[in-house]
Amino acid sequence: MRKLRFIASTAAAAVLLAGTAGTAAAKTVVTMNTVQIFGTIDPAKISDYTDYMAAVNLYDSLTSVDSKGAIIPELAESWTVSDDAKEVTYKIRADAKFSDGSPVEASDVVYSFERLLRINQGPANLFADVLAPGSVVAVDAKTVKFTLSKTFAPFLATVPAVFIVNADVVKENAGSDDGQTYLSTKVAGAGAYKLVEWDRGAKMTIERDPNYYKGFGEGPIDEVRWIVTNDEATVRSLAASGELTMTSQYQSPETYKALEAMGRFNIVSQDTATAFYLKLNTKVPPTDDIHIRRALALATDYATIRDVILPGGELTSPLPSSFADFHASDIAAPKYDLEAAKAEIAQSKYAGSEIPITLGYVAGTKFEEEISLLMQSNLEQLGFKVTQQADPWNRITELATKVETTPAVNQIFFGPTYPSPDSMFFTQYHSKSAGTWASAEWLQDPAIDALIDEARSTGDIAKQATIYRDLQHKLVELQPDVFLMTQKVQHAMDKCLTGFNAVPMQSFDYDFTRYSWTCK
Repeated sequence: MRKLRFIASTAAAAVLLAGTAGTAAAKTVVTMNTVQIFGTIDPAKISDYTDYMAAVNLYDSLTSVDSKGAIIPELAESWTVSDDAKEVTYKIRADAKFSDGSPVEASDVVYSFERLLRINQGPANLFADVLAPGSVVAVDAKTVKFTLSKTFAPFLATVPAVFIVNADVVKENAGSDDGQTYLSTKVAGAGAYKLVEWDRGAKMTIERDPNYYKGFGEGPIDEVRWIVTNDEATVRSLAASGELTMTSQYQSPETYKALEAMGRFNIVSQDTATAFYLKLNTKVPPTDDIHIRRALALATDYATIRDVILPGGELTSPLPSSFADFHASDIAAPKYDLEAAKAEIAQSKYAGSEIPITLGYVAGTKFEEEISLLMQSNLEQLGFKVTQQADPWNRITELATKVETTPAVNQIFFGPTYPSPDSMFFTQYHSKSAGTWASAEWLQDPAIDALIDEARSTGDIAKQATIYRDLQHKLVELQPDVFLMTQKVQHAMDKCLTGFNAVPMQSFDYDFTRYSWTCK
């Protein structure tokens, strides 16, 4: 069998020639670059952008999320919630099946959640004090019931973050670590795609499962190839050769312009609920001083960053304004004012001496390097001695597990893991979430924890909104972050590829069942 490479510039798919069997149907291949490695594909351990990008194609959950943030059916065809919101019952589709052809049953859901709680990584922190061992039970083969330890308002919105594994397959390969070794390289899911190749740190390839229980629409994507590179020259070279179909969302403005000029690409741009922060480690010098943190915010040239270095929208608090019903619209936009920054430094315990500070960012990401150099220029005018620290993403996540190794300043994108304001607050600012890249502030403030817990425990939307607005005011006052911008997601996409719509939940917008190849 011989495979001809898909060349997007000819608007033709690759063709599989099957010897005496004749010519097979054309095969549509999408090649996309991503700037971060795939850290894991184990559903109990996934946590970041690229992890979910792979998982949302390899696995299915009980429910999913659409581009408006609405919960939609996936493995489950329906669900009911008790009057006190402490019991949620899901009915699984009769035709739902795993990629090996076996049916998806309630026992698989029970096992997937129990395994998640045991391993206690990835999305497990979403269910801290909400689900306990034994709280997910199979009512019958196709019905599963969740009994919550307490009222948890965002529960329905968190369920899509947990993908369901084939319990029989994982148990058979459980070994001594609950199947972690097995699922580190293998897939046991019901997703639309199967894993073909994964060279950690370099590339991943998945292919469409023709027997996927939900089927596919017109012009389905047969194969997706991710190439890991954040080198702008490499991205432009891949595009020029015809290999690249779609860029990551983290390219430089120059690269987008260059690809658009080739004539083959559209630049697709949409506002998102993802925020871009300078996360300030509140437990190490000099950002352990609130006046230094406020000085950093005042020394940030927001207009240059948003208008020149990386297009984005205004961010006035930790919560993007797309959460309109919960956003504190009375908070003023942050301002760039070096004189005011000097006044804050004068009030700090570091006043009167040179102030060492480390600025961290993702290595090889040009726009982050430019932002960090701009910050250095401004901070050196204020008496800071700046050290630039560029690390690959996997190193940044590792450093963030310990307060003493987390840099004073880190550039971090963070968007909702699930479509609720709780996702933006609990994962970043609650003490129970400390020790991850998303919570690199190490805030650990009991008053902040109490407000987050209070919002989680009420089903009264108006009360939640009041709490969340108060929470935003308190966080702006504490200044654990510099609020750079909301992300305007941009992709250069081959004109024949359609279907991208930003989804307010991790990388659910890269579920390739939602894409189509429109050229014949």
